Amino acid sequence: MTQMTQGREDASPREFRSRVRAAEWAAPTAGVCMGYAQANLAILPATQAMDFLVFANRNPKPCPIIEILDPGCPEPVYSAPGADIRTDLPKYRVYRRGQLEEERSDIVDLWQDDFVSFLIGCSFSFEKSLLDAGVPVRHIELGRNVPMYITNIQCRPAGIFHGPMVVSMRPIPGGAVARAVEVTAAMHAVHGAPVHIGSPEGIGISDIDRPDFGDPVPIANGEIPVFWACGVTPQAAALAAKPEIMITHSPGHMFITDVRDGELLDFMSGLGGALK
Repeated sequence: MTQMTQGREDASPREFRSRVRAAEWAAPTAGVCMGYAQANLAILPATQAMDFLVFANRNPKPCPIIEILDPGCPEPVYSAPGADIRTDLPKYRVYRRGQLEEERSDIVDLWQDDFVSFLIGCSFSFEKSLLDAGVPVRHIELGRNVPMYITNIQCRPAGIFHGPMVVSMRPIPGGAVARAVEVTAAMHAVHGAPVHIGSPEGIGISDIDRPDFGDPVPIANGEIPVFWACGVTPQAAALAAKPEIMITHSPGHMFITDVRDGELLDFMSGLGGALK
């Protein structure tokens, strides 16, 4: 049994984050703590944070912001009180000047007093709703990470940040595509409806069996590849913008919040100006 499969018990987000912090979990988080919102992560020095905030606001499909932490603060006080953004993700990526420098299990020794952390909605958060609606989710069935691809869809630039949109893909039976669109369209806090359905070539993906991030998953006869905007898009922007340092989650290794999926929109509305 894989670690991903073993992790799908009914642990609370707090319990799961404790396991991550104790280095007891290093796998992707698809299917973990289902029913709770997961989040992508982007951390930047304060001097670039405003550019990134504008970039996210101009590109809400791939970058729907759940919470912005105060400069130097590692605690997501609204979405996961008591958590530590430096230790509570299974795996981090460190980009320097547009190059992926390393992956690591915590970033405590890299932390700076001027770091601003952005938590961004993740499509793992709508997968329980898909399953509840009878729509299969192949990568969960197989215990794999979701496949993600860099597309030819260009994001709207802001300051130093620009680059292509990244998408995640799920093979959906033809008869269930409309239902998948309906279910996810109601969840725009976690990317909403798909950005593309069908031919991968139409968005610049030349080989569906070779994702840029994550794991490949088979597409069966009668299934259609469906593509959602993905919160790995800021990592593509980091490669293009080349900030001095940018720290992110490793694709598929998300932060688990205390916010239930069905309450996420109300949660974000309640924060109001804190997110703007």
